[in-house]
Amino acid sequence: MEESVTGHEDIKVLLVDDQPLLRMGFRLILEGEDDLSVVGEASNGIEALSAVESLQPDVVLMDVRMPLMDGIEATGKITASPSDARVIILTTFDLDEYAFAGLQAGASAFLLKDVVPADLVQAVRLVASGDAVVAPRVTQRLLESFVRNRHPAMHPDPLLEELTPRELEVAMHIAQGLSNAEIAHTLFLSEATVKTHVRRILTKLHLRDRVQVVVYAYETGLVTPSNPDY
Repeated sequence: MEESVTGHEDIKVLLVDDQPLLRMGFRLILEGEDDLSVVGEASNGIEALSAVESLQPDVVLMDVRMPLMDGIEATGKITASPSDARVIILTTFDLDEYAFAGLQAGASAFLLKDVVPADLVQAVRLVASGDAVVAPRVTQRLLESFVRNRHPAMHPDPLLEELTPRELEVAMHIAQGLSNAEIAHTLFLSEATVKTHVRRILTKLHLRDRVQVVVYAYETGLVTPSNPDY
């Protein structure tokens, strides 16, 4: 991250969308913040991969429907690369199968394209920090919608056996969209202890961040859709 005028490091953002006006709008919003810096733009997935390598952004705002290479393929390539960039998928409606595919490909969150400015700014900051799930209720609703009609894994993933009982408990709370503070309160632990458990869970399950824990939990049947109307 680059240092901002406040002495803190800027969060570097890459905008990827084939609509120049949308990129311009997001740039104006993000560059109005002291701690955010738009370091580049791309109009398709191929350009995005090149930009990630050369500009080393912290967060990529990624459209899904683009020519040459779509945002899902680009997201998968970015998250599989040595880059530390985290991806936020941009979509037009909240129950979009492309958004679900983006989360499966390694995206850290998804946002609606008509997101209000304050929520966009907050989402970029949260994803850059790696400590929070953006719009957990919406993310959970998306996951439940697309997992509901699938058959969960008949047998738990062997990696789950690597988790201690407490880590498994924390993982299930993460999957329910709870923050570290909420998990700490629920389990009568300090927030620092919860953060340690989260780091160990990510390491043992080979996952990048909290959202990937949520996706993993639904895909392996660790948690199942509960409320059909959620």
